[in-house]
Amino acid sequence: MAVVDTIAAIATAPGSGGIGVVRISGPASAQIAAAVLGHCPPPRHAAYLPFKEADGQLIDSGIAIFYAGPHSYTGEDVLELQAHGGPALMQLLLLRCLQLGARQAEPGEFTRRAFLNDKLDLAQAEAVADVINAATAEAARSAVRSLSGEFSRYIQDLLESLINLRMYVEACLDFPEEDIDFISQGRVAEKLQNIADALELVFKGARQGNLLREGIQVVLVGQPNVGKSSLMNQLAGEEVAIVTPIAGTTRDTIKNVVQIEGVPLHLIDTAGLRETEDEVEKQGIARTWRALENANAALLLVDAAHGITETEKSILERLPANLPKIWVHNKIDLHSEQPRQREHEGELHLYISAKLGLGLDALKAHLLKIAGWQPAGESIFMARTRHLQALQMVQGHLQNAAVYLEQPELLAEELRLAQHVLSSITGEFTPDDLLGEIFSRFCIGK
Repeated sequence: MAVVDTIAAIATAPGSGGIGVVRISGPASAQIAAAVLGHCPPPRHAAYLPFKEADGQLIDSGIAIFYAGPHSYTGEDVLELQAHGGPALMQLLLLRCLQLGARQAEPGEFTRRAFLNDKLDLAQAEAVADVINAATAEAARSAVRSLSGEFSRYIQDLLESLINLRMYVEACLDFPEEDIDFISQGRVAEKLQNIADALELVFKGARQGNLLREGIQVVLVGQPNVGKSSLMNQLAGEEVAIVTPIAGTTRDTIKNVVQIEGVPLHLIDTAGLRETEDEVEKQGIARTWRALENANAALLLVDAAHGITETEKSILERLPANLPKIWVHNKIDLHSEQPRQREHEGELHLYISAKLGLGLDALKAHLLKIAGWQPAGESIFMARTRHLQALQMVQGHLQNAAVYLEQPELLAEELRLAQHVLSSITGEFTPDDLLGEIFSRFCIGK
């Protein structure tokens, strides 16, 4: 990649901290080092030096490290200035670099340059943001595995197998007059099935990683005063929703993220569904229905004392048809009942006490089941929705290829399409507009 400009940005999080970092990348990095520090330090050696303004006034003193390209994060000359992490001081240091010819980096531009300079493939580059934004320990571990190249190695192995098979099939097309069954002799069907089996394993690991990254939306819904807010607080482990005996206390959706075995659950406590003349409560109820439209699961809370009434049945009729749901019969503590579960007409009913936390383990286990969580240990790596979509497309092309075993031209074309889609994951065939979308979601200094 031909780069003629130099970029700079604050690479540490906004706010005050013990240390802040200004990162510079590009051909002017060494000159900026000389101007700010008095000289450019030897590559990859930390030097404690004063950081100075153009008139020699001291900005701060700190650690400077110069990385000569291509042995740097971006593959270019890179300078990192580590100073005290006050916001005003960081801005002064960044301004000094901009005055010396650098420009403000765009979101994700450092990592984009690393990708364009072949320091990272696209899946690894995306994993950088996933490591930073990981909401759970399991998500962080999976993201680090992707950043280290584990996911990419699986993809490259699949690509190699696909390319070898495609080369064989296309070579066969060059000798149509030969009276030889190239497909059977080359064990094409067997090799195609082996690739499909390997792809399925990768897809399972990617799907679990995507679940760790995205989580699921779980909406708590029911009549007023059935214990939705109490259940929200129990699952969250803190008082995130106000609980009172007064029906209609929750008038708006309340969102909180909890994790179960590393899987983030985006809990949404909603306004109780009932007829009301209160304008504020009406708006809360409208938001409840909107939340259900985008939910991955619904917990239908009812009072265990009276069970499912006509009101609950009317709520059920308005729910999206394919929305997974669990009936949660709350307040069993008021009747000295024990937690239990039963199946009725194909639907799960759990009997719990949100107030005392009884029966919540079973509820959590079923939520994970709805999410599709199947922990696979080291085979889980962070993946994005676009990765899953690409892998599903490859599966489709391989299925088509299996149908065309007696038509080598169509077989070769399906293998070519599968290779093209699979290569988009690591960035070998990726349109510029997709790159812009991916890196625009990064923070400025990364």
